[in-house]
Amino acid sequence: MRVLKTLSAALILLLFVSCGSSKSINPLNLLTGNSWALSSIMGHGLDMNQFVGGIPSLSFLDGGKLAGFSGCNNFSGNFLLEGTGIQLDPGAMTKKMCPGSGEQDFISTLSKVGELKVGKDKLILLDGTTELMSFVPKKN
Repeated sequence: MRVLKTLSAALILLLFVSCGSSKSINPLNLLTGNSWALSSIMGHGLDMNQFVGGIPSLSFLDGGKLAGFSGCNNFSGNFLLEGTGIQLDPGAMTKKMCPGSGEQDFISTLSKVGELKVGKDKLILLDGTTELMSFVPKKN
């Protein structure tokens, strides 16, 4: 009986130690570890007639810097991450003229983003519980 109590105590101690040592994934590491290519906007797949210059993308850089491509122009701005909350500011943008409304839709949707869900293979930008955009890691 004494051996059983000792084994039980050891097992409980092992469970506490193993639970405490699990590492949580830092969203910032996932964001900055990838360049992200747009895969959907407002619940719809991409209409390449709207993004004639290519697929929009985001890159989250060290120091809260944000870089990207809107489907027509490049931009360079900032982001602020607080838990699952995020603010995106595309900042300065080149001024090429491109047909379609894709760029305008992309930039205006970025301004509505307030939250995110990020994993190794997918980034979802949200306004509350509404999915605004989803991204996948960009293939080089």
